[in-house]
Amino acid sequence: IHLTGVAHQEFKTTCAVGTVSVMFKQPFCATGMNAAVRATVRMGIYTGAKVYFVHEGYQGLVDGGDNIKLATWESVSMMLHLGGTVIGSARCMDFKEKWGRLKAACNLVKLGITNLCVIGGDGSLTGANQFRTEWSELLADLTKGGKISAEEANRSSHLNIVGMVGSIDNDFCGTDMTIGTDSALHRIIEVVDAITTTAQSHQRTFILEVMGRHCGYLALVTALACGADWVFIPEMPPEENWEEHLCKRLIAQRGRGSRLNVIILAEGAQDRNQKPITCDQVKNLVSKKLGFDTRSTILGHVQRGGTPSAFDRILGSRMGVEAVMALLEATPETPACVVSLSGNMAVRLPLMECVQVTKDVTVAMTEGRFEDAVKLRGKSFQNNWDTYKMLAHVTPPEMKSNINIAIINVGAPCAGMNAAVRAAVRVGIIQGHQMLAVHDGFDGLANGQIEPIIWAQVGGWTGKGGSNLGTKRHLPGKNIEQISLNITKFNIHSLIIIGGFEAYLGGLELVTAREMYEELCIPMVVIPATVSNNVPGSDFSIGADTALNTITMTCDRIKQSAAGTKRRVFIIETMGGYCGYLATMAGLSSGADDAYIYEEPFHIRDLELNVEHLIEKMKTSVKRGLILRNSNANENYTTQFLYNLYSEEGKGTFDCRMNVLGHMQQGGTPSPFDRNFGTKMGSKSVLWLTNKLKECYRHGRIFANMPDSACVLGMKKRSLVFQPLASLKDDTDFEHRIPKTEWWLRLRPILKILAKYDTVEMDTSEVAAMEHVIKKTGLVKRDKM
Repeated sequence: IHLTGVAHQEFKTTCAVGTVSVMFKQPFCATGMNAAVRATVRMGIYTGAKVYFVHEGYQGLVDGGDNIKLATWESVSMMLHLGGTVIGSARCMDFKEKWGRLKAACNLVKLGITNLCVIGGDGSLTGANQFRTEWSELLADLTKGGKISAEEANRSSHLNIVGMVGSIDNDFCGTDMTIGTDSALHRIIEVVDAITTTAQSHQRTFILEVMGRHCGYLALVTALACGADWVFIPEMPPEENWEEHLCKRLIAQRGRGSRLNVIILAEGAQDRNQKPITCDQVKNLVSKKLGFDTRSTILGHVQRGGTPSAFDRILGSRMGVEAVMALLEATPETPACVVSLSGNMAVRLPLMECVQVTKDVTVAMTEGRFEDAVKLRGKSFQNNWDTYKMLAHVTPPEMKSNINIAIINVGAPCAGMNAAVRAAVRVGIIQGHQMLAVHDGFDGLANGQIEPIIWAQVGGWTGKGGSNLGTKRHLPGKNIEQISLNITKFNIHSLIIIGGFEAYLGGLELVTAREMYEELCIPMVVIPATVSNNVPGSDFSIGADTALNTITMTCDRIKQSAAGTKRRVFIIETMGGYCGYLATMAGLSSGADDAYIYEEPFHIRDLELNVEHLIEKMKTSVKRGLILRNSNANENYTTQFLYNLYSEEGKGTFDCRMNVLGHMQQGGTPSPFDRNFGTKMGSKSVLWLTNKLKECYRHGRIFANMPDSACVLGMKKRSLVFQPLASLKDDTDFEHRIPKTEWWLRLRPILKILAKYDTVEMDTSEVAAMEHVIKKTGLVKRDKM
C-alpha cells in the first residue's frame, strides 16, 4: 500500500486481506495496551480482514476454544481510558514446549489465521519469532498426524508476525518509548510531587525506589523531571567510594539553600561489583553519616496501573495501525518486525535484531562495560544520561567566564517553561556564566526589569506550572531602541527567548533590527513553549503535552457523564488558535468522532455527513459521540453554530452538550514529558550559545550578525536541531501564526478510520520502511563494530 491517497476499497484490494489475531504475552501489563488493541482491531476490520482476540496470551493460543474470539468494532469501544489489557495476559510454560506450539498452530490453522500481532516484551516476541520460524515444520507434523488436511496446510502456508512492545520499563532497544512508559512516569511524578511538599516542610531526605530491574529509564527520567540530587541505575553504577560522593553532594545542596534532598533508585540498582544497592542501604547511610531526617518509599505496582496518558494512547493507536499495515504488506521473505517509535516517526525494525541488542545490554552490564550499556540503550537514553550528569554532578567552576546570558519568557504561559529556565540557569552557571532573569517579557527587557538569577533561586522550578519570570505577549516593536540600550547597560552577551509564536516573531524583529542597532548583534536562541504547538522549526513545543493530557482527561470525564443518559453528543472547543494540533491529537487520545481544524477545511456537506455518522452510531451499543473543534477552525462554523446544528439535526435521536475548555488547558503542573523536554532544551540552548559566543568573539568583543547566530531550537523528526530564524520565514504562515508544514496532519486519517468512517484518504508516501538497529548502535558485540 505504498500509495498516496489510498481509499477504503483500494486499500482492501492492494493488500492481501486475511485474518489478524491480536494477543498479549506479558506477565505484567502496561497502561496504554488497550489503545493498541483497539487500533489493531479497527484498522484490521477497516481493511476487510477478520480480527480475533486471543485471551490470556500464549496460553489462550494453546488452549484455543473460547480463548480465541472474533473481535467486532463495538467490542473495543470505551476502552481507551482503561489501564491494563481487556483481553488478559498470562505466563505460559506450555508454549515453550513443541507440543504446546503444535496445539497453538492447529488452533490458528482451523480458524484460518495467518497474521499474528503480539504485544509484549523481548521474551514474548522471541517466542513469536520461533513460532514463525518453525511454522512449516509444525504444519507438516499436524498434517502427518491427521490434525489438519493438506488443503488447510496449503491455505495457511505462511505465518506473518509483527510485534509491539508493551513495557513500563522502556527496556526494549530500538524504540524511544514503549507502550506504558509515559503513563508509569505520570504515576511516579504524582508521587514525587506529593512527597517533595512534605519533605520541604520538614527538611527531609527522600529515597524513592521505582521499577526497572534491568533498565534505569524510569529512574533516570524521573530524576531529570524532579531535579533529583542523585540517581542509581543498573546501566551506570556509581564510581567506587560513591557513599562519600553522595554525602558530599547532599551537603552541598543543603549549603546552596535547598530544604530537601531527593534520591531516585531503580530496583535493579547495583554497584561496580554487581552488588545490589537498596533503599534501606542508602537510607541508613544518609541518616547515620549525615544525621538527616530520611524516609524511603518503594512505589511498586502502582506504577503499572491508572489511566493511560495521552502520549500512550496515541502511541498505542499509531503502533496498532502500523502493525496491521506491516502484517498485510508482509511476504514470506519479510523478517518478523517490531513497530516502534523514533522521534515522532513510526519505524519498523527487524524483531530479532532488537531482541539481540536488548540482550547485549545485559551482557555489557555483566561484563562491566557500562559505557557500552548506555550507548546500546539508544540515543535518547544517552542524551538523558548526559543531561543528568551535567546538572547533578558537575561543580560550578571557580573561574568565571565574564559572559552574561539573559533569559526571557514571551507569550502566554505554559507548563514546562520553568523547567527550561531552571536547566538553562544551572547549566549556564556550570559553564561559568552569569545568568540574568528578564521579568515580564520584552516589556521587562525594555524597562530594565533585569536581575541576576542564581542556582538556589531555581530550585524546585521543574515541577511548577506557568512562568515564574512573568511573561507578556507584547513584541519588541517600538521598544527596540530601549531594548538595545538595556542590552548594553546590563552587558548582555546572548539571549534565550522561551515562548510561543510571539517569541518567534520577537526573535525575528530583533534580528531584523540588527541593521540599525549593533547592540542586537548577539547570539540568540528561541525555545518553543506554547500549548498551541505552532512554532515553526519544531515538531513539539514545551507545554503542549501537558495541555493535551488536560484535554484528554476532561474528555474522559465528559464521555463518562453520558454513560447513564446515553444518546448524547458532546461538542468540545480546544485552544490552539489556527493550529489544530491539540484538537487532532486529543481526538486520537480520547476516541473522538471528528476534530474540526483550520488546516483541513470543512463545509456544510462534511457537517451533514458527520451528523449522519452519529445517527448511525446511535443505533449501535455505543450511544455517545464526541466532536472536537479547534478555537479558530472556521469563522462561520463556530462552536455555538455546531452545537445548534447537531442539536437540530439530531432531534429525536440524540441531544447535545457544548463545552469550551478555556484556560484550564494552560494551567496545571507540567507532565513528565514537558519537564524532561524543557530540561533538555534549556541545557542544550546554553551549550550552543557557549560555543557560538566563542565563534563570535572578535577584536575583544562579541559581534554576531550571521543568520545562524539567531536560531530556533526544535525537535525535528528524530533529533534536536538549531535552525536560523530567517530560514524559517518561507515555512511560516504569518497571517494565521502556524507553520506551513505540520507533521501531525498525516495522523488525521487514523482518527477517521478508528471512528468508522468508510472512505478515508490516507497518505502513506512516508511509509515506515524496515530499518536496522544493529547498524545504528555499532556495539552489538565486542567483535562486531
